[in-house]
Amino acid sequence: MDSAYDVYQKTVDDTCTVIRTSGGSMQISFNRVQSLIMGFLMAMFGAVALAGAAEAQVTAFKQAVAEAASRDADIAAFYKANDYKPLWTGTFGKDTQRRKALFQAIAEADIHGLPGKRYDAEGLMAKLKAANTPRARGLVEVEMSKTFVELAQNMQTGALVPSKIDSGIVRSIPYRERSSYLVNFAKSNPNSFFRALPPKTPEYARLMKAKLSFEKLIASGGFGETVSAASLKPGQSGNAVIALRNRLGAMGYLGRSVSPSYDAAMQKAVQEFQQDNGLVADGVAGAGTLKEINTSAADRLKSIIVAMERERWVNQERGRRHVLVNITDFSARIIDNGKVTFETRSVVGANDSERRTPEFSDVMEYLVINPTWNVPRSIATKEYLPMMQRNANAAGHLQLYDSRGRKVARSQINFSKYTERTFPYAIKQPPSKRNALGLVKFMFPNKYNIYLHDTPAKNLFSRETRAYSHGCIRLGDPFEFAYALLAKQSNDPKGEFHRHLKTGVETAVQLEQPVPVHLIYRTAFTDVKGGTHFRRDVYGRDAKIWNALQNAGVVLRAVQG
Repeated sequence: MDSAYDVYQKTVDDTCTVIRTSGGSMQISFNRVQSLIMGFLMAMFGAVALAGAAEAQVTAFKQAVAEAASRDADIAAFYKANDYKPLWTGTFGKDTQRRKALFQAIAEADIHGLPGKRYDAEGLMAKLKAANTPRARGLVEVEMSKTFVELAQNMQTGALVPSKIDSGIVRSIPYRERSSYLVNFAKSNPNSFFRALPPKTPEYARLMKAKLSFEKLIASGGFGETVSAASLKPGQSGNAVIALRNRLGAMGYLGRSVSPSYDAAMQKAVQEFQQDNGLVADGVAGAGTLKEINTSAADRLKSIIVAMERERWVNQERGRRHVLVNITDFSARIIDNGKVTFETRSVVGANDSERRTPEFSDVMEYLVINPTWNVPRSIATKEYLPMMQRNANAAGHLQLYDSRGRKVARSQINFSKYTERTFPYAIKQPPSKRNALGLVKFMFPNKYNIYLHDTPAKNLFSRETRAYSHGCIRLGDPFEFAYALLAKQSNDPKGEFHRHLKTGVETAVQLEQPVPVHLIYRTAFTDVKGGTHFRRDVYGRDAKIWNALQNAGVVLRAVQG
């Protein structure tokens, strides 16, 4: 390969040859050409030098990106696939738009009840401004991507890992691949991308509206003075009644009035409050009702923020038809295209470590009419074995079977020789009206052995708090629930159900279209009219979630109206 001087000399010689041929002045032409060529070469060498410097800068940037991203496999894979080109720190308009959208999304994190400080906008901006070398820009490039991925994931599927908060929250979160956030963001409108992340359910939108409403309420003083009384009822008067009137007014249940007595208008307001809060709507402000009335606006706001986080945990398609069980509301509903088409009361797991109803989603595949109750081993060994050790004929409605499925007479068993660990028998209760599962159960097979079912203990459905089961969900109107499910596949769902029921024989009826089932836990939820309803934290789970959110940096805001 020729040197630069060789190229120069060859160019001069060739030019002189051309001049001689044209008959020009050799001396003058040679000097002029030499000057032109020297200028050309100097410009060329300068361009080469600049190009080399630029290449060195690009190399330094890419090396910094590769180095910083190497500690995060997903981010490293994204940059490698894109030749380590910048997503945030370039000088082109698209990078500017992305930076602006990211910082705007961080600024709005609090609106979604997310821990805004987690994303450290100030620190990120300071590093971005101080990045005056290719290496520094490469390092901040990766840091911005890490912040972006965390924020995007938090907006879409929550800021917390629920299984780390409470062992009863066994829900599978619909996490997206982390690298997909970068890939999709790179080819999307930045602002539109961020707007698409949070849940698009009407519930989430209404919770956001309720959050803002309570923030404004807190800024204006909240609900006011609490009610100092053990209980209040119609006909009473005095300072406590006035405080009750003022508090109901601040909540929007009662218009302005100067009446000092517990009159008909106040009784109606108390009933409406009770209905919205899952209480017996008798219009009497008893101890339980006053406890809920005295709950602060700040505590209500906490429930709303927790509900928003919970809504992000189920940010996925839930089924045009699905069953929704709200554990705290003691209710089960069938939802068709966003509307409640059937609703019944429910009884849920008792509040102890072994019987609380878990939270998860699955798919209902069939119902069993005239079911056999296969007693869970935990119940068999911890409850029934001690009973039979004291009296072999105890719980006579139950039957025992050996490992080969053969029925075993109690007289053949020495119950005292067994422990919880060594007890070898299965316990079952055959179909009957006395069966613990009632006359129908609804199956969505899962490893937690949880399902919906009938019950012979009908008296429990009249109680205000209904946490009594071993974990399964008992339905107040199980037959009607079955009719509603079968109506999608039968012209006579009631008749079909009762034909099977009359046989007294255990019969499984498949659902032609399996139905998703979602067991949720919401102490705050809304209705289609925009009203916000609150329930008691029966298992204490929402208190744990709020504490975790607060530790992560979520704060209660007071917003001036």
